[in-house]
Amino acid sequence: MKRFVITLLVLFSAVLAFAGGGRQETGPVSGKSESITVEIFDRGTAGGRSNPTNNNWTNWIREKLLKDENISVTFLAVPRSEEVPGLNNLMAAGNPPDICLTYSNELLSYYQGQGGLFNMAPYINSHLNDLKTYLGPDPTFPGRDFIARKQDRSTGAIYAVPGRRSILARHNTFIRKDWLDKLGLPLPTTREEFFNALVAFKEKDPGNVGKDRVIPFTMNKIAQQHAGILVGSFTDPNLSTKERWINTIGEFEFLLPGQKEGYRFLNRMYNAGLIDRDFPLYPDNDSVYNVIKSGNAGSFGANWDVGTVFNIDLRKNIPAGEIVAIDPFKNAAGKTVKSTYDPEGIYFFIPKSSKAPEAAMRYANWLSRYENYMFLQFGPEGIVHTLVDGIPKIKMTEEIPPLWIQNSNLNMDYAFHLNGVELGDTEKTIRYLAMGNPDLDSKYILDAYRIAMTDAVPVPVVIPSSPLTASGPYMQTLTDQAYVFYANVITARPADFDRVWDAGIANWLASGAQIVIDERRAKYVEP
Repeated sequence: MKRFVITLLVLFSAVLAFAGGGRQETGPVSGKSESITVEIFDRGTAGGRSNPTNNNWTNWIREKLLKDENISVTFLAVPRSEEVPGLNNLMAAGNPPDICLTYSNELLSYYQGQGGLFNMAPYINSHLNDLKTYLGPDPTFPGRDFIARKQDRSTGAIYAVPGRRSILARHNTFIRKDWLDKLGLPLPTTREEFFNALVAFKEKDPGNVGKDRVIPFTMNKIAQQHAGILVGSFTDPNLSTKERWINTIGEFEFLLPGQKEGYRFLNRMYNAGLIDRDFPLYPDNDSVYNVIKSGNAGSFGANWDVGTVFNIDLRKNIPAGEIVAIDPFKNAAGKTVKSTYDPEGIYFFIPKSSKAPEAAMRYANWLSRYENYMFLQFGPEGIVHTLVDGIPKIKMTEEIPPLWIQNSNLNMDYAFHLNGVELGDTEKTIRYLAMGNPDLDSKYILDAYRIAMTDAVPVPVVIPSSPLTASGPYMQTLTDQAYVFYANVITARPADFDRVWDAGIANWLASGAQIVIDERRAKYVEP
């Protein structure tokens, strides 16, 4: 896909008419009415969704924006599935919207290199101050504002501004508490207690599923996704951001110091019969989820809240079943480290060809005001949502008038400065998420969030000296080899573990990983 994107960009490079036209530096905002065009994703009309450019939400935006800011807005739909080529077509034709949206950093880098983006830096405090306040400080780069996440370090220019993810929790490890209770065991608080609990699951079958069917720990072939917290607890806690970033390719971290011992622990688990024997054959999460829902699995890793939601399916067959999040994996510093998502969401940018850049910025700023983004998320009470203990709850689709049905989750395509629900308070936000599962006690979600954020650190974010390109030709091969590598080192005989590990690492490096690492080291820039 990345090669396709780059090829397409090169084809358009000669005709990017937007790059040179339009204004850059402009005067103060005038009192006259202005008009702008804003990109909106077209996600189709399945499920009763309305035309994304003409519905009650767009009518509300048009009316209130005209009243508040004296700005008229027209929405231009681009199919979500064709985000990159659709935007390229608009850019190449020289008539892109005044506000464009993209998830692609490669696209932004290319447009910036072509000189086609409007510099918003001089207007942050005058035109984007509400948005700056909403986005707040950058949790990844202390001392910086999140609105400046993409700021050019050499010129100070800001050509794109990200939306902010509200929930940063990423992963958790889960266990069957009802099995522990039957065995008289507490929730494990160390790796060895976790290991011993799994042994007890295997030997005593507290769920009565049959000793030949009980699976103490399940995962799929993407080992770091399900056992990453456990393995990560072996990583050197003193590892610098620089070395972590340079030696992490995609989400593969097995080159980091200490990871080998983490996989040795998984190898020990496998050879003790504690890991699902079929894990190398599971291509995706659905395979794992089916094992969990069947009631045969005692523990697993997953997205921070997924495990607790499985209580609903589990209890259809096992009324006393109970899955809870646990936090037993301490590193050498005594921390139960987990990674969090970077808060960076979709980016908006203004093409340099825009005839109304100030109005476009005022629109983005207007969206970030509480009264506006709250309405766009939840709409009018009684029509789109009801209040439950002070928390808005979106009604069922069939209960909402057609023109009020949201075209994207909580209208995130209109309120593009958001990435996920935003209630202005973390506990309220988590309660909202829990409310989506009325058959589940919200305490499970609240506890899972607390654990996922305990000792949590953001994934390293580095803005390299120039775009990274080396991984493109190698990434699919490296990904395929990584899954084979996981299977080989986890299932190896203990006596063969070191030999299998060393051979796998050497092969991975020779297959392109070393080239990728060398580029990352050469282009690393201190945050």
